[in-house]
Amino acid sequence: MQRICLFPGTFDPVTLGHLDIIDRALPLFDKIIVGIGFNTGKTPMFTAQQRMDWVNEIYKNDDRVECVTYEGLTIHFCQKIGAQFILRGIRYVSDFEYEKTIADANRTLDRNIETVFLTGEPKFTSVASTIVRDIIKNGGNASPFLHDVVTNSLK
Repeated sequence: MQRICLFPGTFDPVTLGHLDIIDRALPLFDKIIVGIGFNTGKTPMFTAQQRMDWVNEIYKNDDRVECVTYEGLTIHFCQKIGAQFILRGIRYVSDFEYEKTIADANRTLDRNIETVFLTGEPKFTSVASTIVRDIIKNGGNASPFLHDVVTNSLK
């Protein structure tokens, strides 16, 4: 049986911090599906298609990474695609507290799907999509936080 993992998020935009988590998770799973979820509480800066295109371009030479969009509960999407794992990145202790609450709820909904936490590399701790969007909106240089594929598309 293939070990399929869903890495859910908004990825608005996909940052070096996100890519760090994906790259370090690749040895753990047979397939990582980057799931761009629609969050009614957020208004994205970039279209879902643009975010999907970035991930697909960055990982075009690695068929273990696939990017899709989805709506609804993450746990239901995992069931739909046969993912046995949910991948979450942790930057700070406060991230863990929030993510553990979600993981506990997901485990209640489906005990067969396990959440796996990876801590981000210290050099990416300050990389948050919210901060990157603010830099972009205000005409700053966000390239230190972004893959070249993303940076080049913003020019």
